[in-house]
Amino acid sequence: MTPKQRREAAMLKQQAIVNAAKADGNRALTAEEQAQFNALQREIDEAQAEIDAQERGLAGGTGAAAAPPAANPQQTTPPPATAPQTVPADGQRSATEAERNRVTEIMALCRDFDVDPAEHIRNGSSLDQVRSSILDGMRQTGSPVGVQVTRDENETFRQRATDALMLRAGVPVATPADGANELRSMSLRDLAIECLSRDGRDTMQLLRMQPDDMYGELCRQFYNPTAAFPAILDNTIRKSIVQLYNAVPTTFQAWTTKGSLKDFKTTADHEYVIGGMGDFLLVPENGELKPDKPRTELLPNRKLDTYGRTFSMTRQAFINDDIGFLTEVPGLYAAAAKKTIDKQVYSLLYNNAPIFDGVNLFHKNHGNLIAKGGKPTQASIQAIILQMQHQRDQFGEAIYITPQHIIVPVGYEFELAVILHSTQVVGSNNNDINPLYNYPINIIQTPVLNALAGDKEVPWFMVANTASAKHIQVDYLNGQETPTVRRMETPGVLGFQWDIYLDWGIAVRDFRGIAKNPGEKIAAE
Repeated sequence: MTPKQRREAAMLKQQAIVNAAKADGNRALTAEEQAQFNALQREIDEAQAEIDAQERGLAGGTGAAAAPPAANPQQTTPPPATAPQTVPADGQRSATEAERNRVTEIMALCRDFDVDPAEHIRNGSSLDQVRSSILDGMRQTGSPVGVQVTRDENETFRQRATDALMLRAGVPVATPADGANELRSMSLRDLAIECLSRDGRDTMQLLRMQPDDMYGELCRQFYNPTAAFPAILDNTIRKSIVQLYNAVPTTFQAWTTKGSLKDFKTTADHEYVIGGMGDFLLVPENGELKPDKPRTELLPNRKLDTYGRTFSMTRQAFINDDIGFLTEVPGLYAAAAKKTIDKQVYSLLYNNAPIFDGVNLFHKNHGNLIAKGGKPTQASIQAIILQMQHQRDQFGEAIYITPQHIIVPVGYEFELAVILHSTQVVGSNNNDINPLYNYPINIIQTPVLNALAGDKEVPWFMVANTASAKHIQVDYLNGQETPTVRRMETPGVLGFQWDIYLDWGIAVRDFRGIAKNPGEKIAAE
């Protein structure tokens, strides 16, 4: 069998493997099939090398036969046993490379449309001729020839490589892509070589490439929107950010409401209220219904701001195979974003600035401030609950407020557990029944209040459920709660650079759903 025949036979076997995977629900290749495919690719490369060698030999033997050298009786050094190799001309090398590219592109095109590429390769068809042939077949049958809408194999590989990097970095993946475990031992350089090889680059040349040269090649790949390696890095960073962002143990989201704004304009918040008459009026027989006109009550303005950072994967990180960078560093920035929101929410409560009506959030005029501070006790908790339940709406009508959360600094959690879950009053000698026993209040403990207060009094708060009264709301741009990551191509920066940012805004929607006890100093342990 000639080298060309061996090459074509190996290509047909590769196509058969791919066709079998397509027929079986367009699945990815199994590990065994992938190994067979790679072995066949090595056969193709070896056959192509033989073809190239034969072409070089023919090129070196063209022209008139060289006459044997005249005998020289004084010659003492015997002639060399073999003639030196003839270096192929640039045109011959270009022709070989063009043929290899033609075969690769035809196989890829035919694989997408489930067409046998063997005949097109044998008869020397160009890529445009093959494409035209496929389109003619589609016109004759009225439908694509064997085409199925499937996810691109390159995308499948990227997902597999992304999960492999996550697993290697120790980040749990709920359902890893098929084949991810086979790739998890690959270094960043190995992965880069695999990606570039899939783009048609010579594998042996890539293996010989120095780390600096490889890094430079990958930096150039960042300008290519279809390049696999930067896309895999992007996917890995995004996945790790979502997972680590959700794992940050902040507490603001447990009691604030979440809103969504579509842009960065200042948005006036309005609320419809029934003015003047809280009750329905009696209508006598044949009587007339009296009109009432709802009006809107202007609440605070809501506005979004953008918060973010930029980070880069340095040349040293790539050469050192710092795989943890792809998950740890972006995860730290994502955690910082969520902690920033947490700090801003509790700073709003602690700083007690004026709100939309020009009065401080917690003020006697708002009826949500306990005059005398102290730590949470049965008496102080009952007092703040009763004060909240005495709130009135804009027209003096009663509001049915249901306290749901008690927000405290670090230091009171265990005492609160006793207060809220003991059947008798703590410290009573008369076995008095505890009225707060199993009272439906959720304890939220945050160290942010301790940090804000320092050595001063540390306040604590009671918050109603959102169905009975509004209080604090965190808005996001179009409801997106997790940070956005965008890859940047910055000239002059020696590294792969990303921006990470998140858009949010915090607003006080009403003062009636939250109350404050000024608290007391908490001694450091």
